[in-house]
Amino acid sequence: MKGPLSLAEELAEEADRGARDESDDRYEKIKQGEIHIAELQKLSMAELIEEARKGNVTDVAGMKKQDLIFRILKERVKMNGLMYGEGTLEILPDGFGFLRSPDYHYLSCPDDIYVSPSQIRRFGLQTGSTVSGQIRPPKENERYFALLRVEAINYQDPNLMSTKIRFDDLTPLHPDQRIVMETDPREVATRVVDLITPIGFGQRGLIVSPPRAGKTILLQKMAKAVLVNYPDAYVIMLLIDERPEEVTDMEREVKSKNCEVISSTFDEPSSRHVQVSEMVIEKAKRAVEYGTDVIIFLDSI
Repeated sequence: MKGPLSLAEELAEEADRGARDESDDRYEKIKQGEIHIAELQKLSMAELIEEARKGNVTDVAGMKKQDLIFRILKERVKMNGLMYGEGTLEILPDGFGFLRSPDYHYLSCPDDIYVSPSQIRRFGLQTGSTVSGQIRPPKENERYFALLRVEAINYQDPNLMSTKIRFDDLTPLHPDQRIVMETDPREVATRVVDLITPIGFGQRGLIVSPPRAGKTILLQKMAKAVLVNYPDAYVIMLLIDERPEEVTDMEREVKSKNCEVISSTFDEPSSRHVQVSEMVIEKAKRAVEYGTDVIIFLDSI
């Protein structure tokens, strides 16, 4: 049995507890504050340059967006000591992985976050998992930020991962819940979809039509309808082999908190088309394992 603590030991323990509480408080502020890497990734180039100016980051002329984010984060961590990061995990054949950003269409970037094989094994992480946690800047011989502590997996407690059933072990069933596409009575296209070709959760559909008939516009209207009628559902708009200006138009039309637009444009190699498609389907599987309804719109095959 442990005896009573001396006065010096009590003071030391209280100081240590206070330091931990202060660190936790600072960490909670950082999670919602300006040191969240995902928040920086959403800013435009002009906004990032302004943030760099506020943070005394110099020599930013001609710098790429990802490199500028990297510099801003390194400068901020010097002042705060902690950073918070988030991304979609891609596990490489060597066993380690990186947290990629959907804002960069899951491309490899300097501000990707390294995830060690031990963390992947410990939490049973899979490609497509959305991982959030405390990160640290790269050391002298390193190139990437590294994940220190896993705070959430798919926005839930990491310990719940062991209770989830893998997607491949789930039971496939016929659709039993309808997706209502009608929102505005004046919008005829989605109303016709409801009448002629009703769609259900878990169903696959294909739009077949001549060129320039308005397939992309119909997809936009359907995605907007899902976001309005099912705010808890998650929509992924996957654009393969499209023009960059079409990607921009789609982002302006449908991109939101519950809808991400992922693309691999016509100037990308076919291997990139495959990689981004696999990331999207794996992310959808992980979300379904956690009970989220996911709708993927693909333009085009």
